[in-house]
Amino acid sequence: MPIVNADGCPIYVEVEGPERAPVLMLSNSLGTTLQMWDLQVAPLTQHFRLVRYDRRGHGRSGVPKGPYTMERLGRDVLAVLDALGIRRINWCGLSMGGMVGQWLGANAPERVERLVLTNTSSYYADKTAWNDRLKLLREKAVAAFAAPNMERWFTTQFRERAPEKVAWLREMFAATPLDGYLACGEAVRDMDHRDLLPKIKAPTLVVAGKHDPATPPEANEYIKNHIPGARYTVLEAAHISNVEQADAYTKAVLGFLLDRSGPP
Repeated sequence: MPIVNADGCPIYVEVEGPERAPVLMLSNSLGTTLQMWDLQVAPLTQHFRLVRYDRRGHGRSGVPKGPYTMERLGRDVLAVLDALGIRRINWCGLSMGGMVGQWLGANAPERVERLVLTNTSSYYADKTAWNDRLKLLREKAVAAFAAPNMERWFTTQFRERAPEKVAWLREMFAATPLDGYLACGEAVRDMDHRDLLPKIKAPTLVVAGKHDPATPPEANEYIKNHIPGARYTVLEAAHISNVEQADAYTKAVLGFLLDRSGPP
């Protein structure tokens, strides 16, 4: 699979699915790799050429010194598309992936066909929680935060019902490079996309988790209310809804992306 040079940072990319199919690019949450989407690969590649990547600071991509910005992370995506010769994409991003998607939708509209923003936010008014988390990670490393983070990512019922999937995400999170997590966490903390939302013209679906404490429904509703014509749906899940409600999530995403009946 290709390694793309994004202004000196190697970005690891995987491409799957029919060569002539429309392209769908997936972007994961803070503290995960492209493997977060494994449960979606089979159904999505029936319809799309799928592009997944490890964000800078994560997985098999480089970990340049921070701080990072949402613009920097968005330009990494454009570097990937240019390297692969892809002109337009559909975008599906969860949490931090949704934040990068907002930047792309507003700043590179010619590259985005349709936009799916899930379990995400556009702005954090109170920086205290982020500052406390980043301070804790500097002192104790990422792995120390892995187990408690699963309580925010998944409902109690799911943690009891599918411990193997929770363990899979916990191990993925714990393996995140500390410098990469901190630099990306600072980008999330400092993000303010509120003025970008009305500029997004691509048909957009916003998906929230009913029980999500990290990016609660009201944060997703704000995004929906400020992107012209955006659709909105809520799943019975906490933060990582594509894993907790894999089938319902995939159905919602495909239902939106394949709907050609008219504008949302």
